[in-house]
Amino acid sequence: MDINYELYKVFYYVATSLSFSEASKKLYISQSAVSQSIKTLETKLGKPLFVRSTKKVTLTPAGNVLFKHIEPAMNLISRGESQLLATSPLGLEQLHIGASDTICRYFLVPYLKKFHEAYPHVPIKVTNATSIQCVDLLNQRKVDLIVTNFPNGYLNRSYIQKTVLDFKDAFIANPEAFPIKDKELSFEELQKYPLMTLDRNSTTSEFLHQLFLQKQLDLVPEIELSSNDLLIDLAKIGLGIAFIPDYCLTEKTDDLFVVKLKENLPSRQIAISANTVFPLSAAAERFLELFPAL
Repeated sequence: MDINYELYKVFYYVATSLSFSEASKKLYISQSAVSQSIKTLETKLGKPLFVRSTKKVTLTPAGNVLFKHIEPAMNLISRGESQLLATSPLGLEQLHIGASDTICRYFLVPYLKKFHEAYPHVPIKVTNATSIQCVDLLNQRKVDLIVTNFPNGYLNRSYIQKTVLDFKDAFIANPEAFPIKDKELSFEELQKYPLMTLDRNSTTSEFLHQLFLQKQLDLVPEIELSSNDLLIDLAKIGLGIAFIPDYCLTEKTDDLFVVKLKENLPSRQIAISANTVFPLSAAAERFLELFPAL
């Protein structure tokens, strides 16, 4: 079916803003032109794409399906344009990485420093998101690479370029609030204490819940947060026992102790992944070379 790209472009802007007037402002065309373009596209596709009312615009089921395909395509075109326009004197375009706050702070910073020192004219952009949300960024081609915890049930294994760190997780606590430093606890015994974890929209939380399920135990955290740093801070004041990756253990956690467990926790990894459907940018290739493979 031969449909003008401009019609899809108009559809994309209306779908992202859910407003004909906002789309017209971003496209620098009249609102009536936006409306006519959508009508033309709906006619060609034979399906309504939007539900229009006096107060709001919403996508129809057909519009939602189309948007899931159009959004990655528009992102890909935009990134192609950006790479051509933002090429550095060394021939490298912008490096765009997706990673969680924790991975950025406790793992990535030295490598970003090395890359910047080697290629000072190459712009670096980092988008913070959970390891699960980073997969969406990669699928939609909004980033070149993602650096995430693994296992990650949302990540296509064929996308993994390098596994760059093996780590274990740890339960940490304030020794004054929880005088169990010399004890070994089973998961069942640990369940009796107030546990603090990342929220469920994280691979770390999913990993811990799976461990409890494997032992036929139900994990009900006392506190769920979106930041490992906050978990550490709350563990320090004795609000509970926090579950964090061991690469977060620094001098900041010297006044806390790691709870001894009767069962060994399985190892996890940090992996760098790229969308293998598309060629890797030169900047992303150079960044990958900084990491020795495990």
